Amino acid sequence: MGIRLPYTPNSKIKHALRIIWMRSRERAQALKNTGYCCSVCGIKQSVAKGREVKLDVHHLDGIAWDGLCQLIRDRLLQSPDRLTPLCDACHTAMHVGKVAEPLPLQGKRL
Repeated sequence: MGIRLPYTPNSKIKHALRIIWMRSRERAQALKNTGYCCSVCGIKQSVAKGREVKLDVHHLDGIAWDGLCQLIRDRLLQSPDRLTPLCDACHTAMHVGKVAEPLPLQGKRL
C-alpha cells in the first residue's frame, strides 16, 4: 500500500463522478431517446446470454477531467483550514446570512 495523500486523489474524484454519471437521469434519457440502440450502427443493447451488447453514452462536447477535478477540489474538497463543523441549525443560518462568522474553536480539540 502506498503513502496516504493529505488530499483526495483525482482517481477517487473521477470514480465518484463516474458512479453519479452511470446512475444519472441524463444518461438514462440519452439511451431511451435512441431506443437503446447505437447512434452509429443501430445495434440494440442486449443482455441475452451469448449476444451481450453494452452501450456507452458518449459526451459530444468531451469531458475536461482535469478542470472538473480541480473545480471540485477548489469548491468542495477544500483544505481543512477552510472548513468548519456546524450543527444543522447553524449551517442553515450561515447560508441565509443570519450567522456572520463561526466562533473560534473552543474547548477540547480532538
